[in-house]
Amino acid sequence: MATQDSLGRRQFLKSTALGAGILLSRRFPSLHGAESPNKKIVVGVMGTNGRGMAHIDAYLSLPDTEVAYVCDVDSRAIEKAAAAVVRRNGKRPQGVSDFRQILEDPAVDVISVATPNHWHAPAAILACAAGKHVYVEKPGSHNPREGEWIVQAARKNSRVVQMGNQRRSWPHIIEAVQRLHAGEIGRVLFARTWYNNARPSIGRGAPVPPPDWLDYPLWQGPAPDKPFKDNLLHYNWHWHWHWGNGELGNNGIHALDVARWGLGVDCPRKVTCGGGRYHYEDDQETPDTYVTTYDFGDKGATWESHSCHPRGFEGVGFGIHFYGEKGSIVIAGNDVEVFDLRGKSLIKIPGKGGDAVHFANFLECIRAGGLPNSDIGDAQKSTLLCHLGNIAYRTGRTIHLDPETRQIVGDDDAARFWSREYRPGWKPEV
Repeated sequence: MATQDSLGRRQFLKSTALGAGILLSRRFPSLHGAESPNKKIVVGVMGTNGRGMAHIDAYLSLPDTEVAYVCDVDSRAIEKAAAAVVRRNGKRPQGVSDFRQILEDPAVDVISVATPNHWHAPAAILACAAGKHVYVEKPGSHNPREGEWIVQAARKNSRVVQMGNQRRSWPHIIEAVQRLHAGEIGRVLFARTWYNNARPSIGRGAPVPPPDWLDYPLWQGPAPDKPFKDNLLHYNWHWHWHWGNGELGNNGIHALDVARWGLGVDCPRKVTCGGGRYHYEDDQETPDTYVTTYDFGDKGATWESHSCHPRGFEGVGFGIHFYGEKGSIVIAGNDVEVFDLRGKSLIKIPGKGGDAVHFANFLECIRAGGLPNSDIGDAQKSTLLCHLGNIAYRTGRTIHLDPETRQIVGDDDAARFWSREYRPGWKPEV
């Protein structure tokens, strides 16, 4: 059995310029970076419960980068994040609850958005308009219209906007996609993706006054007002359509982005989705078990999720399996393996995750210009797959699209999910 040290892999890496471990961003002269390649980049991190702490860790691991602001509507999270920055570099950042204070500081180069999904696009659009570059967590938008707006904002203001699909910057995933595109398994026809977890019930929440540590009106921000419940924060908003996008927008985006990348496809012709909330009777609105299918014409893909059952395929809870005419390439967890049609393993490529390389690519594009590995324009094509799967689930119908316009056709009821209502004064403007 071949290993990652085989001559064949060394030759392949040399031929694709990956052997030196150099990840080159795509260069576009119209997208300008900072004035000097050695300029210190000043960052404000918005949303420090959960992924925001990972943002802080990644930035502080990179040279010439300062986290000058930490922002959260939870006062406890502000203090926790500020203390983490002090431990790393000894300099205390400013702590604020309203990110618009950061936008007013001309010294800040970057807004890093790690909020709930309903804030992703509105915050990023305001940041671009204020002249800030943006790192925004996946899925980057709460609905398809916001996906269109965030791309328009990035282009209009010539800002670098990177979405948090870290796998776009992982060398072993890049190598796997290079192998697909080089024809190693022949014509690639299909991608099967999956996610499994052992999430518990979220129970039944009771309407209660928001806690004194939470600015709940600002947490809701652009979303129309809804009463606070005691089982909403800081994670269960994912499972409410009003704020989140279910498991498709939470983890499906990672798998479907790699699948779309590997297949070399853009917009599907039709999307179906079936499943339900089977494991528990609780407040969760989004399904815990579902299968979404995407027909691109000459290629297809599926995403299967079992949020409340941990056993996945290939022995792991997350993966992407590409099927080609001559074999398969499987990304199982963090590892890549190539198989022939009989299932014989031809090569194994161990890999590891991590955030720093993705943030480094983002900062390099700010300094030198160019589009990052998960540029918002390309990233929102993948996010649209998640939105379309959710629309198919919520309508109970196959969604048909015009791949050229990337719009729903012949279904006004489905098209109503393309956008949302906003609280007065919060509708994004580009």
